[in-house]
Amino acid sequence: MRRFLAGLLLALTAVLVLAPAPPAAAHATLIATDPAEGAVLETAPEQVTFSFNESVIGVPAGITVFDATGTEIASSATVRDAQLIVSLDGEVDEGTLVVVWRLVSADGHPIGGSLSFSVGAPSDVVDVPTSSDTDTDAPVLLGVVRWLAYVGLLVAAGVAGFSALFLPLDPAVEGARRRLRSTVRLAAVVAVLAWWAAVPLVALYQLGLAASALGDGSTWSALALGEYVVPAAVTVGLALTLGARRGLVLGGCAVALAAPSLTGHTRATSPEALVIAVDVLHLAAGALWLGGLVALALVLRDLSGRGETAAVVLSRFSTWAAGILAVLVVAGSVMAWRVAGSLDALLDTTYGTLLIVKILVVLVAVAIAAWNRFALLPRLRGADRTAERTTAAASVVRTTYAEAAVLLAVLLVTGFLVDRSPEPTVAVASSSTGTGSDSVQLDDITGEVTLEPLGVGPATLTLTMTDEAGQPAEGHEAPRMSLSTDDVDLGAVSLTNLGPGIYSGDVVLPTAGTWEVQVSLRTTEFDNPVQTVTFEVP
Repeated sequence: MRRFLAGLLLALTAVLVLAPAPPAAAHATLIATDPAEGAVLETAPEQVTFSFNESVIGVPAGITVFDATGTEIASSATVRDAQLIVSLDGEVDEGTLVVVWRLVSADGHPIGGSLSFSVGAPSDVVDVPTSSDTDTDAPVLLGVVRWLAYVGLLVAAGVAGFSALFLPLDPAVEGARRRLRSTVRLAAVVAVLAWWAAVPLVALYQLGLAASALGDGSTWSALALGEYVVPAAVTVGLALTLGARRGLVLGGCAVALAAPSLTGHTRATSPEALVIAVDVLHLAAGALWLGGLVALALVLRDLSGRGETAAVVLSRFSTWAAGILAVLVVAGSVMAWRVAGSLDALLDTTYGTLLIVKILVVLVAVAIAAWNRFALLPRLRGADRTAERTTAAASVVRTTYAEAAVLLAVLLVTGFLVDRSPEPTVAVASSSTGTGSDSVQLDDITGEVTLEPLGVGPATLTLTMTDEAGQPAEGHEAPRMSLSTDDVDLGAVSLTNLGPGIYSGDVVLPTAGTWEVQVSLRTTEFDNPVQTVTFEVP
C-alpha cells in the first residue's frame, strides 16, 4: 500500500510539474458585440450578436429588449457555442435600445449585462436598468446547503469506509460497528436531503428567478442534466454504503464521492479528465480523513476496554493517515493550480481568498493530526493497564473531536467556494508604466493614442488631440476609433468626451497579440484623414 501511495504521489507530482498551466476557469467574458456599445445606426438591425471568450448556456427569459421608455420589444434569442444571437421580432422605432442579458458560464456560474445602442439618434432619457452584475452572486443559503451536503457526504462515506477498512472482523467489535452504521445512516440522510435541496437553489441562482418560478416546468428543464445526475448518484452511492458486504460498501463510497466532480469548476478546466480524477481523489481522501476522525471519536473509548483492539485500530488508521493526507494535499494543490490558473487569481479574487482561508484552516487540522500521531498515539500503544489505556484513549478522543471540528470549518469554506469562480486580475505589461502610447497626424491636428493597461482584459483607449501650438484641438466632428487584430474585430469603440480634445472609451481585449487602432477624424466638411497605430499586447 505504501508503494502504491508513493507511486500515486509521484505521478501526481509529475503532472503538476510537467503539464502546462491552463487558463483559469472563470466567468465567460463578453469580448465583442454587433452593434457596438453606444453605436448609432441609420436603421434597426435584424439581430444583435454577443461574442464571448468561451461557450455559454442560455436561460429562459434571460434576454429582454427595451426601448428608451422601458417598454419591452418582442425578441427571441439563440445561443451557439460562444455566441448569443438576439433577433428583434417587434417593430423598432427611432431612439435608444437596451438589450439586458443573462447567461450561464460553462462552470455553472451566471453572468449578466446590458448593451445600449441607438437607431436614428440617441434618446434624451433612457429609463431602463442596465446593471451588469445584478443577482450573479451566489446566495448565502446555497453556501450553507452546500456545506451540509458535503458534511453529510464525507461523514457517511468516510465512516463507512473506515468501518470496512480498519475495523477488524471480530465479533467483539460488533457493537462499535453497529454504532458506526447508525452514524452512516444519519449522515447519508443529511447528505441526500441537502444535495436535492440544492437543486432548486441552483436553479434560482443560475436563472436569476424568484422563488415563484419553481412552479414553472421551464425552470427545471433549463438546468443542465448534471445538476440532477449528481444528487441522484450521491443517493444511490450512499444507499449502497448501508449494506453489509465490504465490496458493496466501498463501491457505494466511490460512486457517491465521484458524483460532485461531474459539475462545477472541473467541467470548465482543462484537461477535464485529469481534473475530474484529481477532484475525486481529493474528495475520497477528505472523506477518509474526516470519517476516520468521527469514527474514532465514536468507538475508541469502547475499544480501549477490549485489550489491544483500540491500539490496533488506531495504528491501522494512523498508518494510512499519512498517505491520505499526502494525497489530499497534492490533489488539492493540483486542483487549485488548474482551477485558479495564476497567482493573481489567488490574491485578487473572492475565490482565491476563500481558497487561502481553506488552506490555512487545513494547516491547523494537520498540526492537530501530527500531535495525535506523534504524541498521543505512542502513549496509547505503551499503556499496559486498562485504566491507562482508557485515559490515553480519552486524550486521543478529545484531540480527534478538535481535529474533526476544524475539518467541518474547512467544509464550511468549501460550501461557499464551489459557487465562486476565479476571475484573475488583468495582466499588465512588463513595462514600468503598463501603458501603450503612440501618435498620429490628422492634417494639422496631432492625436496621442494611449491604451491602458497594456494587457489582456479590460482597458481604456484614449485619444488626446492638440494643434500645432500644443493647445487642445477639435475636429469638424467627434473622432472615431476602432480596434482589431488579424483574428478578432472589436469594431468601433464607443467614445466619451472627457474635455476639450480628449476622448476615451472602455474596451475588453480578449487575447494577446498585435492590436491595431484605427483613428478617423473629420477635420473639415470635406477632409477625413484616417491613421492607424499598433500596440503589442503581452
